[in-house]
Amino acid sequence: MSALNSDGPSLLGAGVTATEMPADPPEPLTAIVLDRVSKVYGKGRSAITAIDRISLTVTRGEFVCVVGASGCGKSTLLSLVAGLDEPTAGSVDVRGSTALMFQEAALFPWLTVAGNLSLALKLKGVRRKHRPARVDALLRTVHLDGFGAKRPHELSGGMRQRVALARAFAQESDILLMDEPFGALDAMTRDLLHDELEQLWSDRNLTVVFVTHNVREAVRLADRIVLLSSRPGRVAEEFPVLINRPRRIESPDVSALAGVVTQRLRAEVARHA
Repeated sequence: MSALNSDGPSLLGAGVTATEMPADPPEPLTAIVLDRVSKVYGKGRSAITAIDRISLTVTRGEFVCVVGASGCGKSTLLSLVAGLDEPTAGSVDVRGSTALMFQEAALFPWLTVAGNLSLALKLKGVRRKHRPARVDALLRTVHLDGFGAKRPHELSGGMRQRVALARAFAQESDILLMDEPFGALDAMTRDLLHDELEQLWSDRNLTVVFVTHNVREAVRLADRIVLLSSRPGRVAEEFPVLINRPRRIESPDVSALAGVVTQRLRAEVARHA
């Protein structure tokens, strides 16, 4: 005799059919997978291990901040994800195109702002006749309308970083890798750029991996903070950031979590001193 029949009670409950059972939520799509990745520079006794057996998964649309002491391999990690370097061991799987931003805007000083962006579009394969409209759109995106004719030396540091961000967007990448892009800026400019970056990340559904020395900045921006140990860099701990957005860098919740992460970072640095 069958355990389920048309005459007996339903195990699904009254008024609920099998077709009405809620489906499991879809698994988040993966953007980056690092599997036991190590990077060694040099050979023999002079070899230096920058990062050691790092495993890390970043989901699509996630904002991940990487923090750690100087020399812990944060920039090396970004270079591997960007494809600028190869791991000594392990594998790096990047499921999307990447754009990389540095602390310095690295604009060509002999080109105008529009010229710098137009060059990026040219390298992307955009036809000449389509570039001016695309440049104008990129400048509007980063709130630099009307600055296309300026040269980099005529802009403030924050404005140059906005141009660098527009250049990254010109590559139409869905993964943005940022190596301390706001580290040289004053606190007020940095705070404004935090707001703009967060808005652009949300609007474009970008995946962001953001390296910083500033723990408060990491808490202000991230969905998750990855703390690396001192050299060789290993994943020492991860901190989910569950504070509702929008966040302010001076808010008590941000300060509290920043204190926890900083205490853990100090312990890690002291352990390797």
